[in-house]
Amino acid sequence: MELSTSIPMCSPLPRIYLITPEPSGADELPDFMARLEKALISGIRLVQLRAKKLDPKIYESLAQQALICCHRYQALLLLNSSPQKAIELNSDGVHLDSARLMSCQNRPLGTNKLVSAACHNEAQLKKAESIGVDFVTLSPVLHTQSHPEAKPLGWDNFAKLTSFTNRQVYALGGMKRENLTNAQEHGAYGIAAISALWNEKCPA
Repeated sequence: MELSTSIPMCSPLPRIYLITPEPSGADELPDFMARLEKALISGIRLVQLRAKKLDPKIYESLAQQALICCHRYQALLLLNSSPQKAIELNSDGVHLDSARLMSCQNRPLGTNKLVSAACHNEAQLKKAESIGVDFVTLSPVLHTQSHPEAKPLGWDNFAKLTSFTNRQVYALGGMKRENLTNAQEHGAYGIAAISALWNEKCPA
């Protein structure tokens, strides 16, 4: 399938990064795609597709639909999956969870694709730097509904950790659009969020 061209990789990354919630099955996909399009209409231009629980064939179908939808709005889509899957589906890049990050010896994709990584501590940030990822998420900054058991970093610790990397850092965990300025004042490039961005209403 030939997919439409997305925005050039050399363009500055958007400051707002949407991470999709996990769809639990095929019956949720129509609503999932409708919500994704609403987010794109609202101005989201960087998306991570997180759908680890789906059957592989259903996942591939969803990823292809999501790519087409994102590219229609000149948005970039990263897959929270293996680098090989990102290559097979021709996504705009891959997001490495912390386990995949720490197992990587080198950057897993060429520079024509984006590579992001999930970081929670100094060691992971340094690993991400060493393999040349493009940007990272650093979490959880505040209490978050998706991981209520995780102890938040708080803004002071977040700011200290950002000093360990030259990569662009997205603050993740309890973030909303209105947190962007505060996040940037503490060393973030932008903010990433799941529910706050997924559920927000489109501007009138």
